[in-house]
Amino acid sequence: MEFDSKHAVIVPEGVFVIGTFDENGVPNAMNAAWGIQSDYEKISLFLAPHKTTENLKKTGAFTIAFATKNTVEISDYFGVESGKNVNKIEKAGVHVHKSTHVNAPIIEEYPLVLECEVEEWDEKKEMLTGKIVAEQVDESILTDGKIDLGKLQPIMYDASFHVYRVIGEIVGNAFKDGLKIKNK
Repeated sequence: MEFDSKHAVIVPEGVFVIGTFDENGVPNAMNAAWGIQSDYEKISLFLAPHKTTENLKKTGAFTIAFATKNTVEISDYFGVESGKNVNKIEKAGVHVHKSTHVNAPIIEEYPLVLECEVEEWDEKKEMLTGKIVAEQVDESILTDGKIDLGKLQPIMYDASFHVYRVIGEIVGNAFKDGLKIKNK
């Protein structure tokens, strides 16, 4: 069966919560799905113009929080309301403090947050590239000093059913399982 390419399902689509301050220091957050690690210390996101893009052009900074099973409701809310109409941070009842590394808010309900400087905002392509300058990690998601996705329980957006799904089950060993075929 062939599907319309306009509705192609590409997985996984992360659920990234982008935090910014406006020119008056008021925090804002939005939910975005189209993002990737684009280098060792870079993240790229495709964003249509929003309050968030207006903010990051003024401040040159943003944070990225990874949505989790425990933050589904607030993460989805950040995607269904416009920061132009309401103070989403206040309405969601989340706790925020200013990053020590960039001029952007850290939403304390998220256990994993990247602090980023705007490296490039390409309005024509609607692509944001940020340099990751720091990472805030709650100890509750660490195992042997490493971020444990099983404990983090990050979610992905399922475009087929418009639902969020948990990522986490280990199904193989990277750089090891394929050696069985290579070494035949």
